[in-house]
Parts: sequence; C-alpha cells; structure tokens
Amino acid sequence: MTLKQYNWKDGPDLIQQHSVAKHRILEAYLAAYFHTLVSSPNQDVLKLTLVDGFAGGGMYIHNDTRKPVKGSPFIFLEATREAEFRINQDRRKPVQLQVDYFFTEADAHAHGHLVKVLQEHGYGDRIGKGIYIDHARFQDKAGAIIEFIKKKSPKNGRSIFALDQYGYKDVPTQLMRKIFEALPRAEIILTFNVDSLMNFANDGDQMKDLLDGLGIPDIFGGRSVDEIKASDRDWRLLLQSTLYRRLVENCGARHFTPFFIRNRGGHGDYWLIHMSQHHRARDVMTEVHWANNNQFIHYGGPGLDMFQMVGYDPVHDAAFLGQSGLGFEFDDVARRASISALGEQIPRLVYADDAGISFGELFATTCNSSPASKEIYRESIGKLLTEKAVEIVGADGSRRRSAAQIKDTDQIMSPPQRTLFSI
Repeated sequence: MTLKQYNWKDGPDLIQQHSVAKHRILEAYLAAYFHTLVSSPNQDVLKLTLVDGFAGGGMYIHNDTRKPVKGSPFIFLEATREAEFRINQDRRKPVQLQVDYFFTEADAHAHGHLVKVLQEHGYGDRIGKGIYIDHARFQDKAGAIIEFIKKKSPKNGRSIFALDQYGYKDVPTQLMRKIFEALPRAEIILTFNVDSLMNFANDGDQMKDLLDGLGIPDIFGGRSVDEIKASDRDWRLLLQSTLYRRLVENCGARHFTPFFIRNRGGHGDYWLIHMSQHHRARDVMTEVHWANNNQFIHYGGPGLDMFQMVGYDPVHDAAFLGQSGLGFEFDDVARRASISALGEQIPRLVYADDAGISFGELFATTCNSSPASKEIYRESIGKLLTEKAVEIVGADGSRRRSAAQIKDTDQIMSPPQRTLFSI
C-alpha cells in the first residue's frame, strides 16, 4: 500500500472517512476520560497535558462530502471545553481543568496552516501560553514534553499522547517505553499501518533494519518470513499477532487494546492501539470501540484468546460464529459470541484455585487478550451465576445473586458441586 501524506500547501487537504473515524474515537474517548477522572465531588482541579505528536494542518476537506472537517488539535481543545461545561453543570464545587496542549508537526506547510486556523478560530492569544505548537519531529521534542509534564504533574504525569503517524516507522518502542517509565499515568493512542508493513514483510536486510529501528528485532522467533508464508494459511494473522505482542511488550504498557480501523473494502488499514498502565483506562477505550462498532474490527477470537488464531480452529470459523467474512465486528452477534466464549473459559480459571479469583483480578489479568469490556465480563459471569456454574461472595461474606451486584472485590468461586466445566 502506498501511503499518501497530507499536503496543506494550498489549504486544507482531503481526508477519507476511515481517518475521520479515528478522530471520532479520540473525541469519544476524551469525553469518557474526563468523566472518569472527575468523579469526586470534592475535586476542584484536574491537571492534564494533551500531546498531539503528528498534529497535521488542523483542518481538512472530507473526500466525499467536501465539507470542512476539524483535525485532532481542535478535537483536543473542544473536548476539554465541552467536558468542563458538562462536569460543572450540576456541581456545587466547580472543577478547574488545567490542560496544556502540545501540537507537534514536522511538515512546514501543515505547521503553518495549523497556526493559521487556530488563530482564525480564536486561539491565537493562547499560542505559547498553554498551547505549544512546534515545527519539529515528535521524536525530537518528546524529551522536552516529558520533562514539562513531570514538572507540572510530578506525582502521576497525567497525559494523553495521540501519535497518529502516517505509517509505522516514526514512533519506535523505545520512545513509548520512555514515556511510560517517566509518566506513570500517561496513555498513548497509537496508529500503526500494519497492512503496509505486512505487504513489505520479507527476509531482507531492509526489513531487519526496520524492525531493529522499531525496537522489535527477531519478532518471528527465528522463523523466516518465507517459511511462515509457505506453512501457514493465515500467515498474515500470525505475523500480525506476533508483531502486536512484541510491540506492546516492548513499549512497557501493562494494558492495551488492538483494533483495526476499517476502510471501505472491509480490511484493516491501521491498528489503533490504546496503551496505558491501568485496566480502568483500557476498559474505557474498549467501551468506546463497542459504541462505534461500524468503524472497528478485529480478526481474533471473542473470548480470552483473540490473537491466538494460527491455522484453522472451529472456534474462529466465520460460519460457526455467525460472523461475516470481515471478522469480529463489535455488534450484537459479537457481543453474544464474547459472552458465550467467556462463559466457557472463565470457569476453568476459577476452578484452578480452590480460593477462586476476584472479579477485579480476573479482568485486570485477562482483559489484554480479549475484545470484551468489563460490562461484558460481568454479564457473562452473571449468566454463569444463574446457571450455578460459579458462586460469588462479597468481601462481607454476602452472596451475589445477579450480574449487577458484582464488584471488583467479589470472589468468584466454584460451587460445591462443579459442572461439566471442571472436566
């Protein structure tokens, strides 16, 4: 696939719908993010830094409708303004959102256009005073941005980095690991053109140099790409799953989501990977994907092994799941498949220890390998509870009777007489 970079030399460039979808996800996530962080009625300040590492020119023209479309810098700015209004509507003690913005753009035309449109929309007096716009590569400014965030929020480094790179080369794992090591509450939303990389995959020195530069050398465990292509029918999925695991592991993130952004042909152009150090942030992003199911997809299983598809497995058969040939599409069919798959897999984890496992620990330790949200976990466990396949005991010894009652601290245990799940 040939990547077309945007060009703001003559004004706003064209943007396609699947790229607009990325902006919608960012917008939806920010809305949920602010709501999640400002939960205490006594909270009066939220310090946050929003970083757009590949900011672009600020405005686009939709490829189909020919209408103007605001880019990610405006999404950051307007999401904050909207959140502050909504959060403070019914609060006796207003919350002040102390948000700084870093918009970094390497292309001179895009950088100039971004400054121009921000000024036209009334943000001119804030440039250099809370809004910092740099004509530079993100890789070259990341260190200074990290130091700014550490000084502003020394305890947690609360920040979101939107790294919407054009392809897959500009954000090596070493840089993302540096962010997570320096900033405990940082989150990264990364786009990665995995289809383009798969088309390029080979056993040559150029591929080796590329992977070394990304910080993910020898991702195929000593096997050659030609060998994998020759021996595995689903070689693209095998390469993608291996690449994905090494990518997120080497970034140092504890929690992550791997979902494809679909183009009109129904195939994944990009990974949209959200990485964080807390399962709560991961769950917020997963809920956003389920709410925007017309744009997102993944090609793995519906339970706890979504990237374990190597060769044929009837669990992943499209006809068996009732899915379309496009894969798992975050629709009602996918939700039912997830509930069913979790219902088969969770009891085995519960029965492995006589003491069982808490709901919070179960979700935190397995969610990275599942497309399911916490609510879907809860619904599946509630079904197991109804079927008497598990018992759920609260911290005070009380017994849960429904999914709605399940809390993180509740212990999920095997019943006195186990079902066929234990066989």
